[in-house]
Amino acid sequence: MHAKPSPSYLSGYPLALAEQVQQLIEQDLLTNMLMKKYPHAHAVRSDKALYDYMLEVKGQYLRNAGQLSKVAFDGKLHVIQHALGTHTSISRIQGTKLRAKREIRIAELFKEMPLEFLRMIVVHELAHIKEREHNKAFYQLCRHMEPDYHQLEFDLRAYLTYLDATGQPLWSATRVNAVSP
Repeated sequence: MHAKPSPSYLSGYPLALAEQVQQLIEQDLLTNMLMKKYPHAHAVRSDKALYDYMLEVKGQYLRNAGQLSKVAFDGKLHVIQHALGTHTSISRIQGTKLRAKREIRIAELFKEMPLEFLRMIVVHELAHIKEREHNKAFYQLCRHMEPDYHQLEFDLRAYLTYLDATGQPLWSATRVNAVSP
């Protein structure tokens, strides 16, 4: 009897595709596929490195967008909010002016993943600066910043399904090959 695919990560995809991912996990084939496609974890390990990487991507595609006040890895994000990243904007009155502070938090599990997965979530959260809702314009902006956005998102969701099923990460600090942004 086969276990049902994790509905939380692949729920937006056709059931047949989710079942195929589950079969690949059960046959221990998904690990080889992912490791062949994404052999190394990235070297972005600190909040400062993440901030610099985020500014680099933002500077390339969203130069005129507002400044980022804070960018950080968040160890509680994935567990508590069931999110992989968040973008918040807080407006405060300072004297006679209204100031907006933008903060982006990325789930800490992205510290030990390939650069492509980190880039996908960075692009996703940066797109929220321009487009708040997950609509057509939002995904067009994501694809503009990362042409393989949809494939990377699917591969990430397949990996998260694997991680949920096995509890065994594929990439770790010991398997980093100085792949820097």
